[in-house]
Amino acid sequence: MSKSLVLAEKPSVARDIARVLGCNDKRNGALEGKDYVVTWALGHLVTQADPEQYDPKYKEWKMEDLPILPEPFKLMPIRQTTKQYNAVKALLKRGDIREVIIATDAGREGELVARWILEKAKASQPVKRLWISSVTDRAIKDGFRNLKDGREYENLFEAAEARAEADWVVGINATRALTVKHNAQLSTGRVQTPTLAMIAERERQIREFRPKSFYGIDALTDSGRFKWTAKSGDGRTFDKGEAESLLGKLENIREGVIEEVKRTPKSQPAPQLFDLTELQKEAHRRFGWSAKETLNTLQGLYESHKAVTYPRTDSKHLTSDMASTLKDRLEAVRLAPYRKDIAAILKKGSPKPQKGVIDDARVSDHHAIIPTEEPAILERMSDGEKRLFDLIVKRFIAVFSGPYKYEAVTAVLGAGDQRFHAKGRTIIDEGWRAVYGLDAEEEDDKTLPPFEKGEKLGIRAFSMTEGQTKPPARFNEGTLLAAMENPAQFMAGESKELIRTLGETGGLGTVATRADIIDKLFNSFVIEKKGNDIYTTSKGRQLLELVPEDLKSPALTGEWEQKLTEIAKGRLSKKEFMKEMTGFARRAVSEVKASEKKFRHDNVTGKMCPDCGKPMLEVNGKRGKMLVCQDRECGHRQKVSQLTNARCPNCHKKLELRGEGEGRIFTCRCGYREKLSAFEKRKAKTNKGKVSKRDVQKYMKKQDEEPVNTALADQLKKLLGDQD
Repeated sequence: MSKSLVLAEKPSVARDIARVLGCNDKRNGALEGKDYVVTWALGHLVTQADPEQYDPKYKEWKMEDLPILPEPFKLMPIRQTTKQYNAVKALLKRGDIREVIIATDAGREGELVARWILEKAKASQPVKRLWISSVTDRAIKDGFRNLKDGREYENLFEAAEARAEADWVVGINATRALTVKHNAQLSTGRVQTPTLAMIAERERQIREFRPKSFYGIDALTDSGRFKWTAKSGDGRTFDKGEAESLLGKLENIREGVIEEVKRTPKSQPAPQLFDLTELQKEAHRRFGWSAKETLNTLQGLYESHKAVTYPRTDSKHLTSDMASTLKDRLEAVRLAPYRKDIAAILKKGSPKPQKGVIDDARVSDHHAIIPTEEPAILERMSDGEKRLFDLIVKRFIAVFSGPYKYEAVTAVLGAGDQRFHAKGRTIIDEGWRAVYGLDAEEEDDKTLPPFEKGEKLGIRAFSMTEGQTKPPARFNEGTLLAAMENPAQFMAGESKELIRTLGETGGLGTVATRADIIDKLFNSFVIEKKGNDIYTTSKGRQLLELVPEDLKSPALTGEWEQKLTEIAKGRLSKKEFMKEMTGFARRAVSEVKASEKKFRHDNVTGKMCPDCGKPMLEVNGKRGKMLVCQDRECGHRQKVSQLTNARCPNCHKKLELRGEGEGRIFTCRCGYREKLSAFEKRKAKTNKGKVSKRDVQKYMKKQDEEPVNTALADQLKKLLGDQD
């Protein structure tokens, strides 16, 4: 009896699919049932061959061997996951497997994962595609009832493979050329380098910014403060003399008249639903999370809890065929924190979101991130998962809760021949803002007294105010994500059409790759963090001086993403695109070879590498200081210090952990110092035994990894004080 082989991307998803399909018999790397065999990748099982796998001579990096231009490209099983690859390959060779159902993530990269496995294993079976946006039982059943013909996704695979091969050709050749030329570990790529260039450009704007002083005048009355309005309509002047002269003319005036009261009805719709980038920005703004931390937490909500839909989406809209599921999704999150708001929505009948939420034309592969129809169990979620889930649920509930309605009120006060104004608002209907708890974040939220035209007000005094124009803010991970999504302001001199295209194609990188790109910049030590702000390092600034000019502009990746979209739509051939990429790689190598610019290590220490004996470099990693060997082939690294989530008992700043082994010590900028052993004892005592030494050791080990908000980390933070 013939069977279908289902290929999932991860074991957890494979187990869910197997359970729904009744595949309960365990096999080597698979679960089998009457009609289906479900197997899985472990992320990627197959990847592109390294240069030395084409020719052993490429193991040694030499300028004369560049550019390396494979034709054709080779695929190789990933060494660490060879066992699972062999298991999948053996299943594909079974005589009873009549077809393959690709069930990897429904997107460009998911298609690549599956197709490369099938290609390397020389699979010959026809292919079908499971295309779903959540992994609930209902979504899986519906997906299997509506399997797609795999041939519909050939162009998507072509675009994914073209992206991978282009990145290989440009990245490998430019990186090797720079590294060999300057004897330093210099990595470059079509997305990471323009991103670095944007950070450097923002730093230039800040560096060259010259603050200007500006002045205003306030009228303090018995009924509140009014601000001066210049004849130009602006509320400030850059001429101090003008402000002082005006203040002199007004100082004896003790009464003003309300000349006008404007009342304008306003209606503000709820914020759009989340796509991945918007959610990453919001999680950074609220929790200080990195883009990677948000994505990892979101992936857990999607895969483990089945609580939210597909994470790697670039859409903030829903499709019309989802309208019938919206009530079930609201019911699924009818939990204590949201019960009142959802009851109010469902009381009105069939739930209808605000205008613009449902828009088929603005959904490509996946719709916005929203709750699934499966009831959420908050008790099973970690603290971080609960916080992120809360953001998603409230944004979802908000679009059903009606607009925020208010009356904007502006009162104009005449004093002498000058005009002053006060602004406020009268709330008519809280609407969606009630979901969040109405907190007046805006100055104009204040309520004004019921002024009437012609009313006289006593003026107690006039005062001159002073301020300075501010430079643009440094990037943090949230604002950098926003700039990567829409880099138009960093494309001076480019055509409007290209700028528009880059906006339409999603900017630099994709929603799925931006977090990894930012992490790569940190890990290659071309950027560093000071607090939440991102700075270029000397290495990063020098790299931008050395890389080919075209690689620095967002325009290049904009053009590439446009062409990859054309390949996915079947309007451009992969062969034509790759011909252009190899030409670019040739030019990049030639430009590096011909350059007379130099690279200089300015962070060399007196410490020698224990492996090769060469001087070590001190660098600032994302989580603390490190020593790295300057020899690329050696690659030795060791920690100097790391920033932890533990807090100083004196000033409550985050403590830094220095040293190695038993001699490790916590230090703080305020001068506080404490041995790790003393820290462990103090914590156990403070928390009355609730946190064991083993718990503390596990917590400290966790500092080596990407920061996540575990319950233990939160507990330890509270013990030492939560406020910066």
